[in-house]
Amino acid sequence: MKKLGMIDDTFLRFESRRQPLHIGTLMLFEPQGEDPKEFVAKLADRLRQSNQAAAPFNQRLIVKRGIHYWKETQDFDLAHHFVHIALPKPGRIRELLAMVSRVHCGHLDRAYPLWRLYLIEGLEDGRFAVYIKVHHSLMDGVAGIRLLVKSMSTNLETSLELPPPWEVPTKPSRTRNLPVPNPATGGLSALRSLAREHVNSVVPVLKEVTSNIKDLWNKNSDFVFGGQAPRSLFNQKVSATRRFAAQSYSTPRIKAVAEYYQTTMNDVVLAMCGSALRQYLIDLDALPSRPLVAAVPVSVRRDNSELSNEISFTFTHLATHIDNPRERMLAIKNCMDYNKAHLRKLSPDQSLVCGAIKLLPGALNAITGFSPDSVLGNVIISHVPGPRRTMYWQGAKLCGLYPASLIVDYGALNITLISRQDFVDVGIIACRKTVPQMQRLLKYLEDALVALEATTQAESKVPAKPLKQQTPATKVPELES
Repeated sequence: MKKLGMIDDTFLRFESRRQPLHIGTLMLFEPQGEDPKEFVAKLADRLRQSNQAAAPFNQRLIVKRGIHYWKETQDFDLAHHFVHIALPKPGRIRELLAMVSRVHCGHLDRAYPLWRLYLIEGLEDGRFAVYIKVHHSLMDGVAGIRLLVKSMSTNLETSLELPPPWEVPTKPSRTRNLPVPNPATGGLSALRSLAREHVNSVVPVLKEVTSNIKDLWNKNSDFVFGGQAPRSLFNQKVSATRRFAAQSYSTPRIKAVAEYYQTTMNDVVLAMCGSALRQYLIDLDALPSRPLVAAVPVSVRRDNSELSNEISFTFTHLATHIDNPRERMLAIKNCMDYNKAHLRKLSPDQSLVCGAIKLLPGALNAITGFSPDSVLGNVIISHVPGPRRTMYWQGAKLCGLYPASLIVDYGALNITLISRQDFVDVGIIACRKTVPQMQRLLKYLEDALVALEATTQAESKVPAKPLKQQTPATKVPELES
């Protein structure tokens, strides 16, 4: 048996009836050279022949004296994990998204390994879909996409020889998990171990905190921390129902805007999200006067592992108080440039510590209610790197890779993106009751990209705002889910 690390364990302990804490992915595939119905029927028969699973798909949760462990199961039952279903007619994308919305609401049974895969046929255009959900305690978004891609190939024939995702061997993380205090060993020894683990991080962390305090004192608009966000429509308790929406946007178009503004595609995507959320809240007469704040997960994964969670957070405002798309883009770029400059100075462990410190003001405010008009954050926006080449799975071409993340109380909206070859695939998950008609965000994202493209018609490039204390160092961690 293997004891869960602190972050993985948290996703289990904070799960509730209204808050299932699994993550999912909807994949669209196009059969190659065969009748779609026959192709899917043969595929289902082939997948049902599987009688084994690799970690983490063979790990069942065990609880001893209040402590969570993973234990390899000896009675793997594929019938519980693999579901073959068909869409109701007419089989539009609308019906597919409605189905995913429903199955994403359901909890995973803790008596079995915490995952399930749905093979979905009946799309009117001849394609089929696969939706897979895995509990967040098993892996984060970057690890999950890496694992799915390992079950695919850039060659059509080779893809037929690869095992299904649950049979793919995974590489465990080399990063040591933080120790969790437990009744057996006592909390004191665990805390001592925690202190030793981060003793080398003290000086850089103190420098970063000191810098943050100075920025706060000087009212640096590019410095954002947890608890600074205005209370908004998205900061309410969630119901048990979800709505999922998905769409693809052109990578070349987004890249052209990024090149014009001398920034990254991720910053352009954040500007698109800021514009879309601004318009959505204006429609509902619910736009706060202060800018919305997004929590942006940052991967601190050091290797090519596919297990556990190795994530920290940074914060950025979305400039939703700015009407001009050019000025909004520049404001978000400057804020993210600030974040990247500071992340370069920190190791992965130090990033985790500093991320936790930035969360403290918001967490304390949530407990004390000292500032009732402010909250920890308004929305989570994640950007996960995906495959950069044409991929095939079991003889079918991948033509969509849409993430379905999780939401929690006072965080009723989550936007996750995957960069894939010529497209950025966007998956939005929201509380159906709290965030009405959130599918309109898909149109507003396109409108935002069109508006940004219009700003690039100027003759000269936009000068970048100089940053203080820009020190070149290690590579900036990837933004992820």
